[in-house]
Amino acid sequence: MPGPVVKCLVWDLDDTLWDGVVLEGDRPVPRPEAVAALGVLDERGVLHAVASRGDHAAALAHLAEHGLHRMFCALEVGWGPKSEAVRRIAAELNIGLDTIAFTDNDAVELAEVAAALPQVRCYPAERVGELAALPEFRPGPVTPESRRRREAYLTERRRAEAERDFGGSSAQFLASLDLELTVLTATEADLERARELTVRTHQLNTTGLTYDVAELRALCASPGHDVLVARLRDRFGDYGAVGLAVVAHVGGDAVLELLLMSCRVMSRGVGSVLLGDIVRDALERGRRPVARFRRTPVNQVMLVTLRFAGFEPVERDGDRLVLARPSPEPPAPPAYVRLVDGRRR
Repeated sequence: MPGPVVKCLVWDLDDTLWDGVVLEGDRPVPRPEAVAALGVLDERGVLHAVASRGDHAAALAHLAEHGLHRMFCALEVGWGPKSEAVRRIAAELNIGLDTIAFTDNDAVELAEVAAALPQVRCYPAERVGELAALPEFRPGPVTPESRRRREAYLTERRRAEAERDFGGSSAQFLASLDLELTVLTATEADLERARELTVRTHQLNTTGLTYDVAELRALCASPGHDVLVARLRDRFGDYGAVGLAVVAHVGGDAVLELLLMSCRVMSRGVGSVLLGDIVRDALERGRRPVARFRRTPVNQVMLVTLRFAGFEPVERDGDRLVLARPSPEPPAPPAYVRLVDGRRR
């Protein structure tokens, strides 16, 4: 069974992105096929990062000399194991190791990463020109969010730097961001991004369901379903569409079939904000909030989110749970997020 699509391609630099070794005095020009791959994959929303031997400042300067420094969302340049660099990149970008690919000219480096991180897909440097044609590097139709994904991650780096320099607590920093979450009824213009979210999002995902555009369009047209999109912005800029929920109205229940939130906003706690809004809407309609959950190796945090929101298990079948919220009291939205209800009713 094929793995998830690649979210980030991690590059070695010397004799991979370019032919030559910068610290040995070479002034190598990036390989044309490598530059082409950078551009095509970036357009599709695949991120790029560096895990390479050498000096960080020298590598960054050489990338900047060729106008490539802003193509990479994370740079790990040093002398430790490449697998550890890849692991740090996954943590910095908050993506799963199974969504990372790695390319290097050195067979020993490729073998080291493959042995230490078997989830990571490894490709020799001579295949760089072929990567864009491989199915794992083709996440689907290009959306506005995918075109600006790299800039979104670079903006997130500025947020992280601002948080490091912030003198107060994490809660105080969150309050300083002026977060605004807008919950909207999905329209035709949202469907491609909604499909993309179901394919790309694994950690912050209650059931792992995926939908194609036709299925989402049918759900939007169904009087028994709500398809909701959540958009987030703060004082640094617009995150775009980061959340999706599918709610089925069955008898007296509002059944949450799917709730997901982009992993890049995990630290903002907005998954619980969207969930709280769905609960309040269900209670206002006189319906019992119910949620489906399917356990995966990476989505435990979503079960914790449901439990903290007052959902309790009522049915269990292997790795599948049905939870219901018995309390008639709606949850209070957190003070650090302004919630905007843009639903069509």
